[in-house]
Amino acid sequence: MNILVTGAKGFVGRNLVAALESIRDGKDRTHAGLVIGEIFSYDIDSKLKDLDDYCASADFVFNLAGVNRPKDNSEFMAGNFGFASSLLETLKRHNNKCPVMLSSSIQATLAGRFGNSEYGRSKKAGEELFFEYGKENGVRVLVYRFPNLFGKWCRPNYNSAVATFCNNIANDLPIQVNDPNVDMELLYIDDLVAEMVAALQGGEHHAEFDGVETILKEDGRYCAVPTVHKIKLGEIVDLLNTFHDQPKTLVMPEIPNNSFAKKLYSTYLSYLPKEKVSFPLKMNVDARGSFTELLKTVNCGQFSVNVSKPGITKGEHWHHTKWEFFIVVSGRALIQERKIGTDEVIEFEVSGEKIEAVHMLPGYTHNIINLSDTENLVTVMWANESFDPNHPDTFGEKVVK
Repeated sequence: MNILVTGAKGFVGRNLVAALESIRDGKDRTHAGLVIGEIFSYDIDSKLKDLDDYCASADFVFNLAGVNRPKDNSEFMAGNFGFASSLLETLKRHNNKCPVMLSSSIQATLAGRFGNSEYGRSKKAGEELFFEYGKENGVRVLVYRFPNLFGKWCRPNYNSAVATFCNNIANDLPIQVNDPNVDMELLYIDDLVAEMVAALQGGEHHAEFDGVETILKEDGRYCAVPTVHKIKLGEIVDLLNTFHDQPKTLVMPEIPNNSFAKKLYSTYLSYLPKEKVSFPLKMNVDARGSFTELLKTVNCGQFSVNVSKPGITKGEHWHHTKWEFFIVVSGRALIQERKIGTDEVIEFEVSGEKIEAVHMLPGYTHNIINLSDTENLVTVMWANESFDPNHPDTFGEKVVK
């Protein structure tokens, strides 16, 4: 299957082409059954002859080209409707009846706040042109009306508030929020690309529109991505500030699978400057070695790494409720645990040669002994709660009396 992508250097185009190349090259195992041949990338700096050649050979067309920030409003119609006309005429001249997808906008509804949108009118004209082309030529036409988009590679200070806020907060630049209660409807770029790949195989989702509201419907005239996120602008800024502060707090906020927070965090990270990609951690160093907190979570405890010098014993304490995993990743160790009020000691000899996790049981005093005379012992530790200096739930007592 040969695929033509117009607007290939834009935000959506770059992400789509990268995904298609991964499928073509066998790097995307989730689409192993999809065979992609040539990927024709067309953009504003391409030659018209290229478009002619591509239209002759394409088996599917993604029309992502368009104008959204012109110097003059008259450019909307020329850039959106005009190019769409040229594209369809070229396909028609080659008698190429391959499926065509149009990237339109929710503004094409011309409803609500979009009622006087010149951009929306140009997109609406493009939609009708595509529908008429499909009807007259027996071609499968997929018209998508997208809400605001966000994700990696989106240009800041252009037409995406999320991209601007991610970029500015990541780079410690000021942002301006006029109304934090503004409702945003957002579509993540990876969800969009997944939908377009599905459309290649006839798996697109259809919809109708009630004003600006997308109503998924199997026989709908339009197409839509089923996963969108509705959130207030102020909530987005609050999340971004939490992400910004993570290297200081070490707290990783909740990012459930497919959540807006997870997608926003990935987007935010893509705007980090080089000097913020790496950040120092506070090492607590003494004669025995070191202890460093790595990561804290809101509801699932914290991760740390402990380094013990040769022959050193650490621990010798117990907890009422707190419990831990000790995971030796380098060196050899003896872990000992004794239930408080008894003399019975349970022991585990562990090493980085055979990594395993050992529970530190509540109500058991415990230690970890470096069995080497020459090498440091490195242990990754997880505790079921983040350390609270006001309530440490830690009581010193030797394991072996």
